[in-house]
Amino acid sequence: MSTFEALEKIFNPRSVAVIGVSREEEKPGYVIFRNMLTNLKARRTRFKLFGVNPFVKEILGVKMYSSILDIEEDIDLAIIVVPAKVVPKVLEECGAKGVRAVVIISAGFSEVGNVELERMVEKIATKYNIRVVGPNCLGVYDPYSGIDTIFLPFTKKLRSGKELISAPRPDRGLIAIVSQSGALGLAILDYMAGEGIGVSKFISYGNKVDVDECDVLEYLKDDERTRVILMYLENVKKGRKFIEVARSVTVKKPVVVLKAGRTEAGAKAAVSHTGALAGVDEVYDAAFRRGGIIRAYSLEELLDAGKALAYQPPAKGGCVAILTDGGGAGVIAADEAELQGLEVVKLSESTIEEFNKLKKEGFLPTFAITTNPVDLTGSATTQMYEASLRILLRDEKVDAVVLIALHHIPGIPSIEELVERTARVAKEHKKPVIVATIGGSEAVLYLRKYYEKFYLPSYPSPERAVRALKALVTYGAYLKRVGIMEKYLQEWREPRELF
Repeated sequence: MSTFEALEKIFNPRSVAVIGVSREEEKPGYVIFRNMLTNLKARRTRFKLFGVNPFVKEILGVKMYSSILDIEEDIDLAIIVVPAKVVPKVLEECGAKGVRAVVIISAGFSEVGNVELERMVEKIATKYNIRVVGPNCLGVYDPYSGIDTIFLPFTKKLRSGKELISAPRPDRGLIAIVSQSGALGLAILDYMAGEGIGVSKFISYGNKVDVDECDVLEYLKDDERTRVILMYLENVKKGRKFIEVARSVTVKKPVVVLKAGRTEAGAKAAVSHTGALAGVDEVYDAAFRRGGIIRAYSLEELLDAGKALAYQPPAKGGCVAILTDGGGAGVIAADEAELQGLEVVKLSESTIEEFNKLKKEGFLPTFAITTNPVDLTGSATTQMYEASLRILLRDEKVDAVVLIALHHIPGIPSIEELVERTARVAKEHKKPVIVATIGGSEAVLYLRKYYEKFYLPSYPSPERAVRALKALVTYGAYLKRVGIMEKYLQEWREPRELF
C-alpha cells in the first residue's frame, strides 16, 4: 500500500475500530471512543464506528466486540489503546482481519527502554503490510473528516463544580500540525483553538515505528486543505530522504520546523522522551536550508510564522514599510526589522510627494512623519490609515507593510471600520500586510480577532509582527531562488476561497 493510500485510510476512513474501549471515563480508550461517537452523532463524521472490549457487551450504548476478528464489516483504520504487552497480539488480529492502517496510542516501548517489544510490533506490521502511526503517540485529528484520537479529557472541573474546556479542538483551517511529541502537539492545538486559528490536519507519530515525518510530509504535499505545514521534530531518521521530500513540498507550500534537541541537555531529554537521537544541530540547520524549510527557534515563532504564511502571500523581497500612529511602536518595529535582516526601505519620491500633497490639502496633519516609519501621530483617523496604507502598498520599493493599529485615539471611533477599511486596501495588492495591536483590553483583543476574520495576521507586539513577516520574506526568497515566485503569486488565492 502506498503512503498516500495508507494515510488516506487514517485521515479519511470509511470504518474505524477502537480496540481497548474502557468503561472508566478517565481512561484513554473511553475518551477516544466517546469523542468519535460524539462526532458521529453530530454528523461530523463519514465513517462507521466499532468498539472492541472482550470483557463487556456494551459501552456508551454501543455494542462491544470481543475481537476485531468478530466484526463482520471491513475495517479501514484500527486505533489500539491497550497495554503495551498486549499490542503484538492485537496487531496480529488486525493483520488477520485485513486492516492496513493502525494508530497505536499505547506507550511503554523504546521510550522506556522496551526496544524488543517495539521491534516485535515492527515485524508484525511488516508481515501484514500494515502502516502504523505510533506507538506512544497522541495520534491524529482531522476536523474535516471527524477523526479524533486525542485521548485527553475535553474539560476539567474546578472545586466549585464548574467545568472548563481544557483540551479544545481547533476548527477547520489551512495549517497542518506534525508533532513527534503528543503533549506539545496538544499544547499547539490548545493555543490555536484559543486564537481562533483553524487546522487542516494534526498528527502526532511518537516513536515512529513506521510512519514518520517523511511519509507525513509527502502526504500533505497534495492535501488541498493544507496551505502551511508546521512541524515539531526531535530527530530525523532518514535525513537524505527527508530533504528530498521537503524540496518537493516547499515549492508548493511552506514548511516551518521547530527542531528540539539543539543543545546537549536537549538532546539527552529527546532520547528519554521518544527514544530519539537528536543529532548535530548544525547538520540540521544546513539540511533545512537545502530543503527550503523555514526554521523556527521557539514555539511562539513557529505558530506566528504559520499564521502569517497561511493568511498572506510571500514577500517578493525584504523591503518593509511601517505604518503607525505611535512613534515609539514604530521605532521598536524598525529595530526588530533590522535585527531580522529586513530593510526599513527609503520610500520612493512619488510616495513622499503623495504624502506631502495630503498634508497640503489638510488631510494629514503637517507634523505627521511621512518617511519610514510613517507616523500618523495621535491625530490619526481611520481615513488616514486607509489612505496611507494604500500609498505604501502602491510603492514599488515596498515589499510588505507592518501595520501598527493603536486604536485608542479619538480619531478612530469604530474598531470595525478601521479593520474593514484597511483590510479592503490590503486585499487590493499581493503584498503581505502584518498587523500589530498592542495591549490586553477587551477592545484590543476584539481588534486582533476582527483583523483575523479578514485573514490579516495580528500579533500583540511589533516584534512578533516583524518576526512573522520575516517568515514570508524567507519563503519568498526561496521561491525566487528556485525560479517560481511569479507563478506562485499568480496561483495564490485568498484564504476564504480555500474553504
